Amino acid sequence: MDNQGRATDEAQVARQLRFSRLPERIRWDDMVEERPAVTRDSSRYTYNPDEWLVRTCL
Repeated sequence: MDNQGRATDEAQVARQLRFSRLPERIRWDDMVEERPAVTRDSSRYTYNPDEWLVRTCL
């Protein structure tokens, strides 16, 4: 019985050490990612109605 009680106490101490405090706060600056703006490539997304002919007929 003594061994069982000691194991329970050790487990309780381990839980207490792990969960007894809150995690460190994260600064707002660390949560925000800044990227430079890029211009939209208008020629990349243009629709070509004859494209299906090239893909299927060639």
